[in-house]
Amino acid sequence: MRNVPVQNMKKIKSAVPAIEARVKVKIGFGKYGINVRGNELDEFLVEQIVRAIDFGFYVDDALLLLNEDFVLEFIDVKENTRRKNLKDVRSRIIGTDGRARRTIEKLTGAEIVISDNTIGVIVDSDHLSAVVQGIESLIGGSKHGNVFSFLERQGAKVNRMDSDLGLKEGVNEGEDWEDEDEED
Repeated sequence: MRNVPVQNMKKIKSAVPAIEARVKVKIGFGKYGINVRGNELDEFLVEQIVRAIDFGFYVDDALLLLNEDFVLEFIDVKENTRRKNLKDVRSRIIGTDGRARRTIEKLTGAEIVISDNTIGVIVDSDHLSAVVQGIESLIGGSKHGNVFSFLERQGAKVNRMDSDLGLKEGVNEGEDWEDEDEED
């Protein structure tokens, strides 16, 4: 049994039916947190999901953590900057009308939530280091365009590793491409 401290009990109570439907655990409520009962792995997963929901992620985004490829990471803004005006630093991550945050999410498939001086990220493990490095670069003052191009390059590297190394569909073995061009 695991005890998980919770700040926003109302939000967790509304998410419990969805969590219990997807994971074989029983969740009980205490005065300052919840009690999770199940096998060790499921308890750990539910603890991560509850931490994510309590931080501010939507339930559907937090349930991504059930996939073993996804991880939850927290980045503290204060640790990555010497600037005193943390509001400006946070606004660099969010961008105008949330465009910078949305761009990072699109390029990497991450879910990002900013709360106080902490940034929460749910992302697949392939993109984790790139997302963390990109966010820390923005906190440090790097230009948005440079960070976005870095994330595009990192995403291309990950996608290239996942691509099929065999023959593509529609290409026949033994055909010579040069012969087809000469006949035209």
